[in-house]
Amino acid sequence: MIGRLYGTLIVKQPPFLLIDVNGVGYEVEAPMSTFYELPETGEQAQLYTHLVVRDDAHILFGFFRESERSLFRTLLKVSGVGGKMALAILSGMSTEDFVLCVQSDDHATLTRIPGVGKKTAERLVIEMRDKVADFAGVPPAAGRGQMHAVAESSASEAVSALVALGYKPADAAKMVKSVANDEATSEELIRSALKSTVKGKG
Repeated sequence: MIGRLYGTLIVKQPPFLLIDVNGVGYEVEAPMSTFYELPETGEQAQLYTHLVVRDDAHILFGFFRESERSLFRTLLKVSGVGGKMALAILSGMSTEDFVLCVQSDDHATLTRIPGVGKKTAERLVIEMRDKVADFAGVPPAAGRGQMHAVAESSASEAVSALVALGYKPADAAKMVKSVANDEATSEELIRSALKSTVKGKG
């Protein structure tokens, strides 16, 4: 099992990363909560990892904090939740918001995450109820002031990332357009779009 990577960050294209560790390039999938914390490409980065082995692929997931990986692993134990859905949950809301949803039986907010239907939301609340206390005190992700340089095609990168997270192309484009900002990085646009989607509906 690969538990940690430390090396040079080569590619940042949400939700995918490429990190060079002593000449070996590891392809990693990561939640947006991790992207908000990472340095620019070319700099050194550390990721806590979880390897999912399937018949047709070996998929490496990476997380900035060990607590993120722990929550990811706990989510995988919920019936019907796979790696892609767990990644979408970590991308779509903060750990604190997820804990609040579970503790308050808020199925509606959970169903706004792509791939999470009513039955899955109900299972998440039931099966995670006794486990979320372990994550209640997890520190929040980095604020906007810790994000970096503006990408030339931020909007298109943001749309592509949202599609990769499970949103329909039309919905992803609409989400990004609603939070469009000429000075925003793709990561800022993704963060704002996800936040507005989860919190913006009654």
